[in-house]
This record gives sequence, C-alpha cells and structure tokens, in this order.
Amino acid sequence: MIVCENLVKIYKANDLEVVALQGLDLRVETGELMGIIGNSGSGKSTLLNMLGGLDRPSAGKLSVAGADLFRLTTSELVLYRLQTVGFVWQNNARNLIPYLSALQNVEMPMLLRGKRKRERAHELLELVGLGHRKKNKLSELSGGEQQRVAIAIALANEPKLLLADEPTGSVDTRTAAIILDLFQELNRSFGLTVVIVTHDLELARKVDRVVAIRDGKTSSELLRRKGTEDNTSESSDVSANADTHEELAVLDQVGRLQIPMEYLQAIQADGKLRIELEEDRIILKAPVAATKTDTQM
Repeated sequence: MIVCENLVKIYKANDLEVVALQGLDLRVETGELMGIIGNSGSGKSTLLNMLGGLDRPSAGKLSVAGADLFRLTTSELVLYRLQTVGFVWQNNARNLIPYLSALQNVEMPMLLRGKRKRERAHELLELVGLGHRKKNKLSELSGGEQQRVAIAIALANEPKLLLADEPTGSVDTRTAAIILDLFQELNRSFGLTVVIVTHDLELARKVDRVVAIRDGKTSSELLRRKGTEDNTSESSDVSANADTHEELAVLDQVGRLQIPMEYLQAIQADGKLRIELEEDRIILKAPVAATKTDTQM
C-alpha cells in the first residue's frame, strides 16, 4: 500500500532550510493496521501530510496504492485525496463543518466527488454508533462523538487508506479506547489499511506494528505477536492468548542504524561505539576508556 524510500522533505523560508525528513524508509502492507510514534518535530506529521497528498516530498520515492505521488499533477492530487485516502485529524474543526448536521457532514465528501448517497451516509453513522445523532450539529456532540463522525466522513468515499493524526489526543482515556477499538474493527472487518500517528504508547496493544521515527528517519519498529496456546507448560505465567512484542531496530539502505537513546545511556556511550562481529551477532560496546559495560544486539 505504501512505499517510502530515502524520503526527504525540506521546508524553505527565506534563507532558512528545515529538514523535516532525512532519508526515511517505510513499507506498509495492504490491510495493515499500524501506528507511527515519535517526539514533536520528529517528522511524523510531515510524513502523514505527504501520504495524504497535502504536501509534496523534496526527494526520494513515495507511492501509495500504486500512485507515484512525485508525478501526480495538482488536479490528480485532488482526485487522489477524494478517492484514495481518508483523513481524521485531532482538531475537530478540520474534520467537521460546524453549521451542518452529522449526516450532512458525512455527505459532503460525496458531494465533492459528485456522488451523493444519503443511504450510505446513514450506514456510516450507524457503523460508528451514531445513527441516533445524525441530526445533531458540532456543538451538540461530545468530543468523542465528533471524532466518530470524523471517522464516518473519512470513510464516505470508500478510501483505500485511512490516515489519522493524533485521533485520541483531545479525548479522555475511555473515549480513546472506544476510538481505537473502532479503527481496529474497520481494519478487521473491511480490510482497510489504517495508519495512525500518535503519542499514545497504549496504541501498541491495538495495532499490528508500531514504527518509531526519530530525527526524520525510521528508527525502530515494535511488532505485536499474537499469543498461541502452549500445552507443554500448563504452569506458565504467560497467558496462552497473551500478545507479545518484539522491538526491531531499522537499517536504512546504506546500513545506518539508530540505537534507542536509553540503550546508549545505559552503556555511557558518548558519540562513538566499538563494533565487533561474533558468530551470529553484532556487538556494540562503549569505548574502553568510557565504561566496561557492554550491550549486545
């Protein structure tokens, strides 16, 4: 569904250049439910804007659902945004038109595409559990209800990819869980590819894969492994159906590796590491003068 290779984004203002992405690599499979995490300024929202066709890359490769976003004309990008992707933003002012009802808001993307289907708008509001609120306007809906209407709007034109930028950032923990459960249901029931940018580390429990971005590059991945029943160890402390997680560091195309900062701090690394190859593993060590503590990967 998504292929990013050595993706670069540079913003220019007068004589100042800001590099938001610097050689990011990422692949997302069709039907995958994944999250993107990272500190403020790491480049995750920039990536989401480019995936949605709202911003153009500066260099590298970017394709979504077979479309080369480098080559699309302005008019083709408009069609891409209408037909291929759906958006859910943290700020509901970007999601909803306040003077329209929930039903009219869901119909709006269809009208822009020239295919108004009131019956489908009803179905989508029922899908997100808000069929009874179809006549209510923005001011009459809670924050969680507004986000669920926003999800219905994003689904209006049957997109191949759903993008969500901090969709739980402005709601309480209980409502956030409901919203994330809804994304999970859309992914499982309809095979919809969903990419969620978030600060919420609890997201790892709801998605198949979490990709961490640091300094404009993919730094690590967290894969969720479904637990399987193990009859050989009835006394195991781990539930048979429990999920496990495996963290993977990511190598870029020239073999560069980003090591999590907490790992480097643990061995008191300061700018340089010794590297050794030992059978089937690579061993990274702090310089001898700094510490005798080693770390293996």
